[in-house]
Amino acid sequence: MTGGGPVDSGIVPGNRWDLVGDARPAMPPRVSVIVAHYDQPDELARTLAALAAQDHPADRLEIIVADDGSPHPVSVPAGVRVVRQEDRGFRLAAVRNLGVRASTGDILCFLDADTAPEPGYISALTRLPALLPDAVTVGRRRHAELAGVPVQTPVVEAVRGRELAEPAWLADAYARSRNLLDADDRSYRYVIGAVIACSRRLFDDVGGFDESFTAYGGEDWEWVHRAWQAGAVLAHVPDAVAWHDGPEWAGREGSDRERANAQTLRLAASVPVSGSAGFGVRRSVPDLAVRLAGEHSDAALFVCVDSILAAFPHAVVVLDAEPAVEALRADARVRVRVRGGGSLGGVGESEGGGVNARVTWTLERPMLIDDAAGLAECLAALGSGEVGTIEVESGGGVMRSRRAERRAARSGTEDGFTSVRRRVAGIHPLRPDPHVEAYVGGWGSLDAFV
Repeated sequence: MTGGGPVDSGIVPGNRWDLVGDARPAMPPRVSVIVAHYDQPDELARTLAALAAQDHPADRLEIIVADDGSPHPVSVPAGVRVVRQEDRGFRLAAVRNLGVRASTGDILCFLDADTAPEPGYISALTRLPALLPDAVTVGRRRHAELAGVPVQTPVVEAVRGRELAEPAWLADAYARSRNLLDADDRSYRYVIGAVIACSRRLFDDVGGFDESFTAYGGEDWEWVHRAWQAGAVLAHVPDAVAWHDGPEWAGREGSDRERANAQTLRLAASVPVSGSAGFGVRRSVPDLAVRLAGEHSDAALFVCVDSILAAFPHAVVVLDAEPAVEALRADARVRVRVRGGGSLGGVGESEGGGVNARVTWTLERPMLIDDAAGLAECLAALGSGEVGTIEVESGGGVMRSRRAERRAARSGTEDGFTSVRRRVAGIHPLRPDPHVEAYVGGWGSLDAFV
């Protein structure tokens, strides 16, 4: 590609990883493979043998087995490192983080001990993260019944005639999204932790896996959602094939509705987007943070904030000063900006500080929302595609996605997303003294407010 293109800049608009074409890095990247393991000696031996057969240069490949407190010593070939945490139950998130801390590569590749890669797996999966530091790639996890096959048997030979059905829900999702090229806020569900790769730079910016996940499933999806909100580029790489020993989770003994519900309920508290969180239950992480700058009359402030929260019940509104109106002070969704940065209650952030509101809408003057449809379309547009900032005409402020903000902060350029202007119906600048009684009573014309 010519100078200034995605390969040279390492930046693509939105999720357009396709713009790098078939380009390859000038030098194979330094890759650290983190193999999460717990008491699976045969499966681990097969996976390590498969990693030894990779076509990625051996001197650019580091293998770390991250052991979650197995009851027996872990046997590995020379050159493979083992790091271990004590057994305190299922702690996959924590043990992956342990492996990352022990690693030195520029690209991180995560595998499970029972998932053996084909020879071209590492080269295929790490190509995009090496070219685009924002990329998170997911390979193709296939399934085979490998019990009884010698662990040193080459993977492609070992699976022959032993293939199991591929998960149709994943295959369908990759087909619909063109291998995640058309990813959106809910595409985290198609990025499986057993077969993912990313740059260390992105991993460090996003933060590690959430170690409060201590049951099977969900820790990978929570991390990928967080990465997406931080501006990650998601891509499925079908040529990066790794074989899981046994059926997918839904086909295993004990994989019942109770376990599926437990995962969904756990994620509902961490992933605030529609289709993942509940409908009425208040979300710990706001989807929308509205910043109303400046000082305004009590009447204008009340009507503005009330109409915003009526239109978007899961939003928070940030004010520059403590409101005098008791009704606003009593609502936990109304918060006050702390001078010098930040805000009381961590507006836009979880208490841990790792997850930001998906969209920040900055208003310079109070507005009345009497129809939220147009604004909802803006919020949806900021959830995927190439748009990162929307300027709402007629004084309607500026909406900006955290994806755009975080990617710009990481790269030092605004090239990752475009900015547009939109005329949006259903939003009106408020007069300084709107008729509050008419507003709350539902009578009077629009002239009483704007």
